[in-house]
Amino acid sequence: MKKFKPISDMVVVKRIEVSSRTEGGIELPDISKGKSTEGFVLAVGPGRMLDSGVRCKPQVKQDDHVIFGVFSGFETKIDNVEYTLLREDDIFTIVEDVETEVPVEG
Repeated sequence: MKKFKPISDMVVVKRIEVSSRTEGGIELPDISKGKSTEGFVLAVGPGRMLDSGVRCKPQVKQDDHVIFGVFSGFETKIDNVEYTLLREDDIFTIVEDVETEVPVEG
């Protein structure tokens, strides 16, 4: 695997593969699967430089499980492995495991 060293507020993410099988067991063709909006952070830049000259520390870190927009970032393939390069602002949330289940209103 390559070592990444992003600049500024850039983040390197490995998307989580979308399942090609529905809950009902139907196998979907690759074109129907769509892109995953989740992934794991592989590398993080030092942060964005503010107008004041102060560097803004990134909120994400390596190995964070994140959710981002389906069309966010730039995709590249290195050694036959696909990666997504995002600005930290393109990341919506960090997914954390919790011990207790939070009820969802519905």
